[in-house]
This record gives sequence, structure tokens and C-alpha cells, in this order.
Amino acid sequence: MNGLIPRVQSGLQKTVVLIALMSSLAMPAFADTGDTAWILASTALVLFMTLPGLALFYGGLVQSKNILSVLMQCLALACLMSLVWVVAGYSIAFGDGNGAADGAGAIWGGLSKMFLGNVATDSMSGTIPESVFIMFQMTFAVITPALIIGAFAERVNFAAVLVFSALWLLIVYAPVTHWIWGGGWLADRGVIDFAGGLVVHATAGISALVFVFFLGKRAGFPEDTRPPHNASFVMLGASMLWVGWFGFNAGSALGANGGAGQAMLVTHISAATASLVWMGIEWVKFGKPTLVGTATGTIAGLATITPAAGSVGPMAAIIIGSLAAMVCYFAVVLIRSRLKIDDSLDVFAVHGVGGILGILLIPALAGFGPMAPGLGGTGMLDQFSIQLTGVVVVCAWSALATAVLLSVIKAFIPLRVDSSDEEVGLDTASHGESAYHL
Repeated sequence: MNGLIPRVQSGLQKTVVLIALMSSLAMPAFADTGDTAWILASTALVLFMTLPGLALFYGGLVQSKNILSVLMQCLALACLMSLVWVVAGYSIAFGDGNGAADGAGAIWGGLSKMFLGNVATDSMSGTIPESVFIMFQMTFAVITPALIIGAFAERVNFAAVLVFSALWLLIVYAPVTHWIWGGGWLADRGVIDFAGGLVVHATAGISALVFVFFLGKRAGFPEDTRPPHNASFVMLGASMLWVGWFGFNAGSALGANGGAGQAMLVTHISAATASLVWMGIEWVKFGKPTLVGTATGTIAGLATITPAAGSVGPMAAIIIGSLAAMVCYFAVVLIRSRLKIDDSLDVFAVHGVGGILGILLIPALAGFGPMAPGLGGTGMLDQFSIQLTGVVVVCAWSALATAVLLSVIKAFIPLRVDSSDEEVGLDTASHGESAYHL
């Protein structure tokens, strides 16, 4: 090293030159241990949302003869989506578009990181190791297609679920993720989606609705719709989702910082408010508040605050939670009772409508009340136009791609089980098991 240092007159000068030379050399980046620890914890929390949170929430809502089929679908998708993410999902979502100069990188991330190729063991994503970022985003890729399970519960062919979900992750979820979170064209336009109002909830909700149209109604719907077989499971599952959602939203700050704290605070406030408002609606309308309804309100509040968790303060979170309960409750009644669409567990009405509502509320509420971060100089109307563009594009792509996927899949694999299997229940018909032996 001394041979590289030019002749200088003093020891101080020599030290300065040495420091300058060292700083000019390529030095490895080091992870922030606090940020890394928080994202590792958040990753576990988000996986906890699917296994066992979503599994119990959905499992309690179906008939007793179908609970194992729901649990099986959640477990199988957690495994399958993890592998699909490693094979190509991460590359499509967060690759650089293979360095294309023709704008292809604005549409998809390319395949340069298939099987996590070109990802070094010491590569970084901001202040955390890229391996941690890959795993954190993997848990989002797990829960998003799992949300769709609630739409086709109690009548779907298990093989069709696996094929559809794997292809849907690559064709719908991963490209939309790139558009918004991976530096794609919607990110360039300025769309705000902190933790997945569009990326997660709108894609899953719209695709769930399309799947229902292809699948048809359950036998006896809506005249002979059975109540949830285990409200206790519903409450336990919703509680696990609530806790896991802190990793979902606060983890999306990608660091142990004030942004994470703010996101956690408004997430909790929105969920609590929506739960109480949904409970109040039922109390006034039916004279008795239900546990299942209150838990559904919790999920509506969580879904709606998700895209706005990095953009609003506590007072806005109360407004978002209130609107989430009212709008999603109306959507459930409209879709199930008036339009008679058999979205079994209200995936579109709660997740789809909630996620879209949260996206569109950001421009009006970002600067409202104490601790409000604001829009950073963008005008309210301009930002609303940007947000609306994101909603239209993502919903249109989700609907079109899902319809094409299901049209192709049903030519090779039945989407629905036989009527006799549906009558017996999917636990026995599809998996040869029974949850209860009475």
C-alpha cells in the first residue's frame, strides 16, 4: 500500500492521502443490524398471517365438511408460491429488465435473477441484505394468491387451485409488483401504494371476482347458505392477521425507523375503528352485534389502511377505518344479497373494495391532522388522478389476465368438483380426511 501513496512532506499529509485512497476503493456495504432485525421479524409476522392466521379465519367461515380443504389450500400455496417466487417471481418483480434500453424494464423485471441468479451472498437492498428482502417479499407473494381461496371455497378442484395460483403469481402478481414497487412505470408516474392496496388487495379481489364468475355458485346459494361452522376460529384467525399485519405494514418501511412506527400506529387505529363501526352497524340493523361481523370489520380496516399506512396520520386512520367498515359492509350486502354473486367469503367486497378505497383516499387524507406526512408537494387532484390511473390499470390487467388463465386451465383441468363431491364435502372428496369425528 505504501508504494501506492505519492511522495508527501508530512505524516499528516500521508495520512490524508491514505484515507482518500482507501475511500476510493470498492468497499463492501454493511447491513444495518437494527433494520435487518426488524425485517427478519416482519417476515415471520407476514408468514404468520397465512399460516395459521388466514387458514383459521377462512376455515372457521366454511362448513365443517370443508375446513380441511381450506387449511390444505393455504398450506399448499405457502409451499408452492415460495418455490415459484425463487424460480422466477422475484426476478420478474424486482429484476432490472435485463438492462433493456427499450423501456422493457418499466413493464417487467426480466429473468436475469431466475433461481436467484446474480444475487450475491453479500448483496444489499438498501440497508438490509438482499436475501432478507427476497424473503420478506416472498411472504407477500404467499398471502396474495391465498386471499383468493376465500372466493372459491367449498367447490373448487384442488389441482386447479395449484395450477392457477402458480401461473397467476407470474402473470398477474409479479408484474404488478414490478410496476409499483420494482421501479416500473406506475412507480415512475408516482402511484402511492405503501404496503399493497393495489399490489395485494386489488389484484386478489378482482381476480377472485373473475374466478367466481367462471366457477359458478355453490349448491343452494343464496337460499340455503350455511352459517360459519366455527366463529371461534374466525376470531382467532382475525386476531392473528391483526398481529401479523404489523409486519405487513410497518415492515414495508424496510427499516426500524419512524416510518415503521407511524405505519404500525395508524394500522392499529384503523383496524380498531373499523371493528367498532362494523359492530355498530350490525347492532343497529339487527339488534345484536356478531363476533364474525366484528372480525370481518377488523380485516376491512386492515386492508383499507394498507396502501395509506405510510401517508396518513392517526386522525386520518380513524376516518379510513370508519369508511372501510361502512363501504365494505355495503359491498358485502350488494354482492351477496342483491347481485347474488357467490364470492364465498367476501374476498372482493372486503379486500378488493378495501384496498381500492384506501388507494383513492390517500390524496385527500395525507395532510389531514397531526403527524400527517402529506403528499410531498404533489397537488391533491394530481395525486388522485395518478392513484385512479393505478386502480384502473391494475384492476383491468388482473381481470383480463385471470380470465385468460382460467379459460386455458379449464380446457385441461376441471375448475369445479362434481356435485356429489360438493355435497359430501371437499375434506373427504378431495383429501380423504375429516376434521371432526362425532
